[in-house]
Amino acid sequence: MPLISRSPDTGTWLLNTQGTSYALRIDESGAPCHVAWGPRLTLDEAEELLTPPGPPVSSFEGRPPVGEELPVDGGTRYGPPSLQVRYEDGTRAFEWQPTGHTVVEASANTAELILEFRDRLYPLEVALHYRVRDDTDVVERRTVLRNGGDQQLSLLRADSAAWALPPLPDYRLSHVTGQWSAESQVHRDRLPHGETVLTSRRGVTSHHANPWVMLDSGEATEQHGRVWSTALAWSGSWRITVQRTPDGRAGLTGGAGHEGVPVPLAPGEEFTAPVFAGLYTDGGFGAAGRAWHAYIRKYVMPHAHETAPVLYNSWEATGFDVDQTGQKALAERAAALGVELYVVDDGWFGGRRSDTAGLGDWAPAPDRFPDGLGPLARAVHDLGMRFGIWVEPEMVNPDSDLYRARPDWVLHVPGRQRTELRNQLVLNFARQDVADWAYDWLTRLVADHGIDFLKWDMNRSFGEAGWPGQSDGADRLWTRYVSNLYDVIDRLRADHPDLRIETCSGGGGRIDLGILARTDQAWASDNTDAVDRLSIHHGFTQLYPARAMSAWVTDVPNQLTGRSVPLSFRFHVAMSGLLGIGGDLTAWSEEELAEGAALVAEYKKVRHLVQHGALYRLSAPPLDDTPTVVEYVTEDADEVLILAWQRGPRHGSPRLPVRLAALPPGARYRDNRTGAVHHSRVLTEYGLRLDLPAGDWASTAVHLTRVPEDLPRRRRPGTPNTATSERTAREPVSRAAPPLNPPPG
Repeated sequence: MPLISRSPDTGTWLLNTQGTSYALRIDESGAPCHVAWGPRLTLDEAEELLTPPGPPVSSFEGRPPVGEELPVDGGTRYGPPSLQVRYEDGTRAFEWQPTGHTVVEASANTAELILEFRDRLYPLEVALHYRVRDDTDVVERRTVLRNGGDQQLSLLRADSAAWALPPLPDYRLSHVTGQWSAESQVHRDRLPHGETVLTSRRGVTSHHANPWVMLDSGEATEQHGRVWSTALAWSGSWRITVQRTPDGRAGLTGGAGHEGVPVPLAPGEEFTAPVFAGLYTDGGFGAAGRAWHAYIRKYVMPHAHETAPVLYNSWEATGFDVDQTGQKALAERAAALGVELYVVDDGWFGGRRSDTAGLGDWAPAPDRFPDGLGPLARAVHDLGMRFGIWVEPEMVNPDSDLYRARPDWVLHVPGRQRTELRNQLVLNFARQDVADWAYDWLTRLVADHGIDFLKWDMNRSFGEAGWPGQSDGADRLWTRYVSNLYDVIDRLRADHPDLRIETCSGGGGRIDLGILARTDQAWASDNTDAVDRLSIHHGFTQLYPARAMSAWVTDVPNQLTGRSVPLSFRFHVAMSGLLGIGGDLTAWSEEELAEGAALVAEYKKVRHLVQHGALYRLSAPPLDDTPTVVEYVTEDADEVLILAWQRGPRHGSPRLPVRLAALPPGARYRDNRTGAVHHSRVLTEYGLRLDLPAGDWASTAVHLTRVPEDLPRRRRPGTPNTATSERTAREPVSRAAPPLNPPPG
């Protein structure tokens, strides 16, 4: 079946993905209208879903508020518009006039449909883009707008796409909310009638919401049910509006920007909205997450096929007290643990002795690194590790040489106060000279000091977002800031193909498909408390893969929460993503160092499962009488990893076996620690007994490997067979799986 096909009789377009279909048509008024999004259809079946427009419900109603591919402002449309425009003469609204279409076969497995329109009266051109592939169910959509006239116009709203759901008996909205150190908290709530707006007005993706949503009828579970989901690839301010209408429909529209900030469009200028991707599945929230994970690893992240190294970060050990001698000592301890990437955090540059000064002066502090960072980088490399550094290129302290020289480079409004947050101001990356300055010092820093990895931070939201001296600067900066940020990172990576970058924004304040297309991992939260991290990881992995999720083992009592949990528990939590260590290794006992080294070694044996396998959330936080359990499975189901955490059951509460997922029938799996062999049907239908250690904050990891098919089958009891008897002695069928951490002694 072709990826894109069209019926000449009805003008219906059918887009096919790996297992789903998306259908649309241009109606009699010239407007692009939604037909279907869901299970696979033929073109004939899609045409059966076409319904002639019936009479309005009443004389008070215009066009239905859900059902257009890009609802516009104008005429008798009263729902949330995806496109609002104001022309030079003050006229608003848009009337569709089709002008053509193009089908591009980008590769053997990828095709793109471009539908072209213009306004019937004004020279505004609109192109709707749809990209599909045969190995994913994700549909990528975006809108390109061009001013074809000789007068400026303003895009009051320019969303990437609108999505419509079929009529359902009820609707439920899933999304995440949060704040600094408490990001990615999952909410699943009945969708109210009217409009529900999720947004960031901060100039950055934000800790408080994330630009994705999932919708279902209220019946979907982790394992079952129809789910429609969308995600926006944008790292600045954004808005998604979900609406439920009185006529029993639901839909959404989303894109860059927030209310009150138009996009000026000069004659001949184009605005390309970011990709707003969508995915349908009938396998519940778990299947939706796994489909997004696979898509992001293959088509978004630049190097997700690589195995990420075990990382050490110096922040908790040193704070701002960073010098060459202390960092070398920490690096030696980190290398002995098995760390593969050593990262120096804040405090290595300029006059940076606290968070009050130095941002913007990006040269190694001469009193701390008299010969620059080169000697430390060489020492780290000699220890067999890669070398990384923390940077915050978009920020400046007023107490810095840069700000004293260029106070005009920050976001500001003449005559208004320059509000500081965290003692810093935001550099105006929308200015090309600022973006070029950042690129210049970054590429020199990487080249001159042998840097393999950047932890790219961004620690405050926009304020006084003005751009004096630039026509329409206060409107243009919101989108140009992000496009210039992307360009700086793209140029930097082109210069240094081996450089790897972590996105960070005070933790999880800038995580989205746009920034992940240019970075290799994301710092999910500044909260490193292992218990809190379980909920953060649960929300993060609703859409983003574990391959993108950085997680550290830090010291206890935790600096933020004051909570103390065992070292093994902290490791097992961090092992569910990209394992990092952030504790003060100079304060670890010999026993802790030995246990940590053993757990690092164990992670290296299973990290291919975590980073590249399929994730199944078998039970969710919060921790209570039952454990939180996740499972990772390789594509061929030859290996399985189970990670489980429990606060501690009440006395007398049952310890129920955990039913695993995605194991082929008839297979057998060996526990790599105990040698016990389990049948897949038992594991999936009856479950695995985890036997978590006694006491509070118990955790375990179980690594199962499929028994080769050519091994002799186990015979019935009583049937003499020497080989079977010997194998049974070697492979005891055990119902107990002890924790991954090594036994005493």
